[in-house]
Amino acid sequence: MGSLLEALQAREQAARTRVEALRAEMDRLAEQVAAEQELLGRLEITRQTVIEVLAGEAPPGGDAVVADPDPQSGLGVAVPRAGTTVPVFGQDGDGHGLPVAYRDVVEVLADAGPLRARQVCQAVGAGVESRHREGMRIKLKRLVERGWLVEAEPGLFGCAQGVAAGLDGAD
Repeated sequence: MGSLLEALQAREQAARTRVEALRAEMDRLAEQVAAEQELLGRLEITRQTVIEVLAGEAPPGGDAVVADPDPQSGLGVAVPRAGTTVPVFGQDGDGHGLPVAYRDVVEVLADAGPLRARQVCQAVGAGVESRHREGMRIKLKRLVERGWLVEAEPGLFGCAQGVAAGLDGAD
């Protein structure tokens, strides 16, 4: 009987050793996955930023800036670029001056009524991950600043008065 118990104990110890080795491997792989996910997120943000820059979109919170070399120091100096990407409501008359991505957002809100960033993302076919929702929130806030939208309550966006009628007349 003693040898049977010893054999079982040896098998149990071998299984325990394998479990510990597999857990250590899982921890190592989890660290690798986390590092790769972080890299993937940074690359996606970089790609989105490059697309926005190439499309001529202004950075969040203000007009775009360009580097203007300072002849004395040889260093670049930020200088506001003339014009803005998103016109103030009423400046372009019918909304045709809005970039397509912004016009799509305004049209969705004109049709659906007040929505949250996640709902707007779904309606325009953007992802609903955090980075997409934050990007949409930036667009929505910019449209509020320019008079196209109103924020009925924190995080709930709708068309400003007269915007929906202006878009209907433009189509």
